Amino acid sequence: MAKENHTIKNEFILTGFTDHPEMKTLLFVVFLTIFLITMVGNLGLMILISKEHHLHTPMYIFLGNLALVDSCCACAVTPKMLRNFFSKNRMISLYECMAQFYFLCTVETADCFLLAAMAYDRYVAICKPLQYHTMMSKKLCIQMTTGAYTAGNLHSMIHVGLLFRLTFCGSNHINHFYCDILPLYRLSCVDPYVNELVLFIFSGSIQVFTIGSVLISYLYILLTIFKMKSKKGRFKAFSTCASHFFSVSLFYGSLFFMYIRPNLLEEGDKDIPAAILFTEVVPLLNPFIYSLRNKEVITVLRKILKKEKSQKSLKQMTSTTA
Repeated sequence: MAKENHTIKNEFILTGFTDHPEMKTLLFVVFLTIFLITMVGNLGLMILISKEHHLHTPMYIFLGNLALVDSCCACAVTPKMLRNFFSKNRMISLYECMAQFYFLCTVETADCFLLAAMAYDRYVAICKPLQYHTMMSKKLCIQMTTGAYTAGNLHSMIHVGLLFRLTFCGSNHINHFYCDILPLYRLSCVDPYVNELVLFIFSGSIQVFTIGSVLISYLYILLTIFKMKSKKGRFKAFSTCASHFFSVSLFYGSLFFMYIRPNLLEEGDKDIPAAILFTEVVPLLNPFIYSLRNKEVITVLRKILKKEKSQKSLKQMTSTTA
């Protein structure tokens, strides 16, 4: 028994969603539907923004990149999870595990900074409209977007690099639907105190900075909205900000619960629901919250659909005449 406990483990078994085997078909259909809608919504938004030249403004550049990271987040987690519902082999190697976490950590960190940048962009547009083009230039927008991806890569490299100091010689069962960093800490034979401390410091700093930026931006936006004389304009601006803030709260709240809480290494039943929120639900909701409530995006979409319809009618008329 002692010998078994000290055998180094390089492969793990993902046991998430195995408690209720009778529900696997339903869960598969639900998560497949979410994945398909998420990919169509986010990729469609990216194509729309890239094709329409007048949407190449800071607001839509941020929105296009948010759609990109949401698509990447869904791709990092969902395909493996869907395969595991009906697969007898739920194994994942240590290096696959690290790669999955690296990719997910990069896009989620970039997501945090992009949401903060988007909040600042809305603050400038609503509170300082006359200074918008000087305070939020395209150059600054590209720098902020590049900075978000750079920070994401550096953040994930730090945590993945520190995983190499750990060895795994106990159980190899990960009670999750993807390979997260916390279950690996729980399975480590080496004390993961350093890893846990670094996770708390870096994740905490990123959360405090980005959440602080979002809260301050929305506070100024709300104060400006309450000063509006038009009740209709005030209600419209408030409903838009409320839907944006709802999405942001879901994302940051679930991340904060997962990684910035006391007793991180205590295994709980709430890890999976929190992970579903920021890996599945938020990427699904974002295209609808940020684009389908946006008149400019709807106008462009209608214009493209009208154009395609008229082209089809013209082709049919030409073929009939021929």
